[in-house]
Amino acid sequence: MQVEFWADVICPWCYIGKARFERALAGFEHRAEVTVVHRAFELDPGRDTVEPVKEMLATKFGPRAGEMEDSVAQLARDEGLEYRLDREVGNTFDVHRLLHRAGERGLQPELLNAVLHANFGEARSLFAADSLTGIATEAGLDPADVRAVLDDPTAHADAVRADEQRARDFGVTGVPFVVVDERLAVAGAQPAELFERALNQAWEA
Repeated sequence: MQVEFWADVICPWCYIGKARFERALAGFEHRAEVTVVHRAFELDPGRDTVEPVKEMLATKFGPRAGEMEDSVAQLARDEGLEYRLDREVGNTFDVHRLLHRAGERGLQPELLNAVLHANFGEARSLFAADSLTGIATEAGLDPADVRAVLDDPTAHADAVRADEQRARDFGVTGVPFVVVDERLAVAGAQPAELFERALNQAWEA
């Protein structure tokens, strides 16, 4: 059974939703027969600058931005996740391209976990080539392989766009978004119990 998990690597709800989904999967009787595939989704594909997330949120939400971020941070910590407030936000297309290369190397879960932890847990930049190369190398990718992708803007670009087109075909407008075996969809960072119910329903079907 295949699970497609659309997410953006700078999306805090994706970070939380992934943890909740993985908790559900860990309790799923047939988890050994489930393949989870990361699908790319860009929250802000037109972004061409890097800025502190606090500034972005203040511009978008005004005075309530700090309170909102603190609330999300607590939800993440409730899931046992580290959550830094001093991280950056930028264009994630290159990260998604690199995740596709990691998929070819059998290292997509490792890289996705490394990227999310680096961003949310350590506030390391995902938008500087040296920093991203270091994160990917720590996840098991060859540094030369990483640089080859980052130096070639066409590498895996079509695969990222195909993920995003598939999302549009499903009517996805936000992430996280999970499709279980092309049968059931779960939108948002839902409780683990709801993800578990979707897994069971798809299996029974």
